[in-house]
Amino acid sequence: MSEEADKDSKTEEATEKKVKDSIEKGQVPFAREVPAFASFLAILAFMIFFAQSGAAQLGGFLAMFVERADEWQMATAHDAMMLQGMVFMEIAKVLGSLMFLLMLAGLSASALQNVPQFVLKRIQPQMSRISLKKGWERLFGKKGWVEFAKSVGKILIVGGFLVYTMSAAQDRLLAGMITHPMAFTSVIRDLAVEIVVTIGSVMVVIAAVDLLWSRYHWREELRMTRQEVKDEIKQSDGDPIVKARMRSLQRDRARRRMMQSVPQATLVIANPTHYAIALRYVRSENAAPVVVAKGQDLVALKIREVAAEHGIPVFEEVQLARSMYDQVKVDQMIPAQFYQAVAELVRTIYARTAQPSPVKGVS
Repeated sequence: MSEEADKDSKTEEATEKKVKDSIEKGQVPFAREVPAFASFLAILAFMIFFAQSGAAQLGGFLAMFVERADEWQMATAHDAMMLQGMVFMEIAKVLGSLMFLLMLAGLSASALQNVPQFVLKRIQPQMSRISLKKGWERLFGKKGWVEFAKSVGKILIVGGFLVYTMSAAQDRLLAGMITHPMAFTSVIRDLAVEIVVTIGSVMVVIAAVDLLWSRYHWREELRMTRQEVKDEIKQSDGDPIVKARMRSLQRDRARRRMMQSVPQATLVIANPTHYAIALRYVRSENAAPVVVAKGQDLVALKIREVAAEHGIPVFEEVQLARSMYDQVKVDQMIPAQFYQAVAELVRTIYARTAQPSPVKGVS
C-alpha cells in the first residue's frame, strides 16, 4: 500500500539531472524485442545471400566424402580427429557468416537504442540481484506481467502466421519432392525465406511496441515527487541561506575595498545623512571624475568620517547627491550631465588649495 501511495505522489516529470544520473548509472531503457527483430533480419540476409551457395558447397563436400569413403584413412584416432576437424571446418565456413551477421545485428540493435558505455556499478555484486523479494517483484510485478504478455502474444501471433504460411506451401513442398534434389533445395530456401519474412513482419510491430513501452516505462520509473524536485533545485542552485550568507560576505568585502579607496578621493558630495559619493579627479588619469565610493545611511556616514580623517573636502549638495546616487557606479566615470556641477566643486577646491592656508574640508 505504501509503495502505491509513493508512486501516486510521483507526479512530476524527471528533471534533466535525474535523467543524466540514470544514464550514467547504466539505467537506460532497453527493448529486448529490437535485437530479436534484428536477428531475424540477419537470418533473412543469410538466406538470401549466403545460404544457397554455402549449402551447395557443404553438399559437394559431403557428397565427395560419401562417394569416396575408401580414400579417407581411419586407421588411428589421429586420422578420425583429422577427419572430424575437416568436417567441422566445412560446416563452420557455412555457419560463420550467419554467426557474424547475428552478432553484428545484436550489437547494432543495442547500440542504436543507447550509446554504449562502460558502467562498473552494473557488474558489481549486489545483494538485490539474489534477493527473493526483488526476484518475486521482477517476475510478478508490472514489468514482469508485461514481459509475460509479450511472450504469449508473440507465440500466438507468430504461430498463427507460421501455420498459415506452411499450409499455403504444402502444394509446393509436394511438387518439389518429385523434382531434382538441387531444385528441391531452392524450394526449401524460398519457403524458409517466406517464413522468416512472415515472422519478421510480425516482429517489427512487436519491436516497435516494445520500444515505445520500454521508454514510457523508464520515464514513469524516473518520475519524482514535488519535494524531490524542490530538493534537487535547492541542491543544484545552492542553499538559499548559504547563498545569502555568501552575498553578504561579498558585499562586506566590496565595502571594505571601497572604503580603502576613499582616502584617494578628491572630494565627497553628500546629503547631510543619507547619501555620500566620493569622487577622484586627476586630469592626467581620466577625462572626467571617477566614483571611488558611494553609500547610504551608515555607509554614507562612514565615507564622510574617512574623508574628514584624510582632509578630503565634503560638499553638502542635497539635490546633486540624490540625483547622482542612482545614476553613478563605483569605479566608473560620472555621466556627462553632472560634468558642470562637479566641475564647479573641483574649481572651488583648486581655488582653496591655492590660498596660503587651504581649508581641509567643507561641512
